[in-house]
Amino acid sequence: MRFQSLTLVAAGAALLAPTTPTAPPTPPAADEGPEVRREVDAEVSAADLLSKVRDCAPVSRGRYRSDGRAPAKIPVCGTRGAVFWKADMDIDCDGQPTGHCNRRTDPYFSATTAYQQSDGRHLNAERLPYIVVPTPSGIWDHDADGMHGGAVAAVVYRGRVRYAVVGDVGPRDIIGEASYATAKALGIPPDPRTGGTASGVTYIVFKGSRVTPIEDAAAAARVGERLARQFVDGVTYGSSYDKRHGSSYGR
Repeated sequence: MRFQSLTLVAAGAALLAPTTPTAPPTPPAADEGPEVRREVDAEVSAADLLSKVRDCAPVSRGRYRSDGRAPAKIPVCGTRGAVFWKADMDIDCDGQPTGHCNRRTDPYFSATTAYQQSDGRHLNAERLPYIVVPTPSGIWDHDADGMHGGAVAAVVYRGRVRYAVVGDVGPRDIIGEASYATAKALGIPPDPRTGGTASGVTYIVFKGSRVTPIEDAAAAARVGERLARQFVDGVTYGSSYDKRHGSSYGR
């Protein structure tokens, strides 16, 4: 969790290559209708998602800073089935020490994360795509909006969509942070000292969703793609489609 701002790379910094694309969803059973077939076959584009979050109906009582010295001008917005915000991305390298995330590479490194894996260990920021939410406060309480550890998020940047979980909690008045793995997947420089991006990231978190175990990145991608399709199509969570495919909302 980032309690002090880090210097972001210059605007012309080279982007890293994206990670291997998420495997396609399991083909539908023969008895599923054409509507369901279209839903699982078609990937959700960045443009599809951004079209649903053009307008902001604030759910936060105030606004957040992108770092400690920036003005507070970022609201958390709500829409049917999701909350979202548009911000920068600082790099969270907290959790298990790894080759790229440790006290030597990150001056603000912490060996703990707000949520833990199923084996009790803290999360692995280098391997697990996760996002950071602000500590609950008078500005906004993420728990009240159904966003607990393991909640599924779609993160959008420069035409790319990647899925992550809510995995850590940060400062009460700062927003816009994600794990090393999330940044790398989006082509954002993931170095905890100099990486990140100053703007252009949209975070969409699906209310009441949860991946169990939290460290199952493949499950987050599968559930995220399904929830994103429902979000874009205006399908209400908890439908017969959800029940057939075993979505773990609210567990």
